[in-house]
Amino acid sequence: MKTLPDNPNIAHLRRQAKDLLAGLRDSEPAASLADAQASLAEQYGFRGWPELKAEVDRRQGGADIADPALVQAISERFGLGANTGAMRSLARPDEMGRRWLLDTASGRWAVRTVDGVYPPTDGEPDVALQRAAAAAGVVLPEPVRSTDGRVVEEIQGNRWRVYRWLHSGPPLSAPVSARITAGVGRILATLHGLALPADRICGWHSMRFTPVGWPELVEKVAATGAGWAPVLAGALDTLEHLDRLSGAEPGRPVYTHNSLIPGNVRLGEHGALVITGWEHAAGQPPGWEIGEALTHWATNPNGGVNVTGARALLDGYREVAGTLPPISFAGAATGLANYVFGQIELAMSTGDGEQVRLVRHLLTHLPNRAAFTTLRHVASG
Repeated sequence: MKTLPDNPNIAHLRRQAKDLLAGLRDSEPAASLADAQASLAEQYGFRGWPELKAEVDRRQGGADIADPALVQAISERFGLGANTGAMRSLARPDEMGRRWLLDTASGRWAVRTVDGVYPPTDGEPDVALQRAAAAAGVVLPEPVRSTDGRVVEEIQGNRWRVYRWLHSGPPLSAPVSARITAGVGRILATLHGLALPADRICGWHSMRFTPVGWPELVEKVAATGAGWAPVLAGALDTLEHLDRLSGAEPGRPVYTHNSLIPGNVRLGEHGALVITGWEHAAGQPPGWEIGEALTHWATNPNGGVNVTGARALLDGYREVAGTLPPISFAGAATGLANYVFGQIELAMSTGDGEQVRLVRHLLTHLPNRAAFTTLRHVASG
């Protein structure tokens, strides 16, 4: 489920809906803007556009304000100049940390904590990837080093990174137009063509982080009396299918973005794709990363597959690379299984209503067996 920013902008949501409409029309030529708005609202976990808009109105001005002493310490450590306003949160914490926006006399900065990056890193490998990608034409926010030359700095108990703010639209939402998925394919091929070495495949995509099986988890959640236990039980077949997809033999990994999903891509000037989320960078076989991209970019919220968008992504990749590597959905399935399990554990441990709502939505919108069958057919065609 997508989550709203802390201070959501209805204009950004309208932009997201228009971008989404182009993708809907690849599969449903008669789709209207109202259809796209309804689909977007559903992705955010609301029953329709009016309900989503009401929530946006309710959250206006809801961003958290950082402690001025912390802001001063960050600005001084990274040499950002004199602060000209408060540092405001952009969204609720994600699996890595939290994102913030800071204005200083020398510009606007995207600031974030990276306490949850696993395995912990000093950021140097992904900055090297970003520099190589930028030199090859990939558009991305410029990473900022501290005055001591470090990418990551520990300040007041958290690990912080800073990027120069790059103006762009909101994160994209699938489905998108074939033009955009083709662009994603070209970017993937560009990154893989850099051939930066990786000594291993990212554990997120190569291994389950728990020995607990799905049937056992279903029983465990049911025993707690959680109201969403039947939803988990209803998703059991789909979850077990993810495990069956995970056993494929990997190819040689390259060091790559490792999370090129719609939430990490925005539209910039002249329709350029702006790539964020480089903190996830790690080793993955090119064919696995293509499979993951197809899973996220070409699977519709209703469970269908945007075949036109999927083919465009593969065509974009071929345009740059010449050929496709053997494509596998093993990494996508393993990563998705790890994500689902983590979100379920979080819902069980906190009982937080918003987290429970996210889990309910997640379990009812997983790519199912039919979707993966269609994606495999497209990938092999």
